[in-house]
Amino acid sequence: MITCFIRYRIDPFKKAEFEQYARTWGQAIPRCGADLIGYYAPHEGSSTLAYGVYNIASLAEYESYRARLAADPDGRANYQFARDGRFIHSEERVFLRLASAPHADPELPQAKHHKGTP
Repeated sequence: MITCFIRYRIDPFKKAEFEQYARTWGQAIPRCGADLIGYYAPHEGSSTLAYGVYNIASLAEYESYRARLAADPDGRANYQFARDGRFIHSEERVFLRLASAPHADPELPQAKHHKGTP
């Protein structure tokens, strides 16, 4: 399993358009075969940095997935929406594999005991 991180530089005055773009991918990406983790728009700090993150089995599967996405009606429309809206200034993809697994289960906070109870 590999994870694709897409780093976007977006127009800070067109964040709503990027969010619409992200919502469309939220439907099309899983339908076309990738495990979408999510799209992230600026909230605090940088107003121009956004991310998309998804898992895919392999680079070979990535090529097949990209072909399905390009043929998907929502995918084609979303690519055109981004071109027409010009709210994405740049995008970079990097493929990483998880190196920290297995992870421990999170520890739950200790229950506080009230005076007089065990």
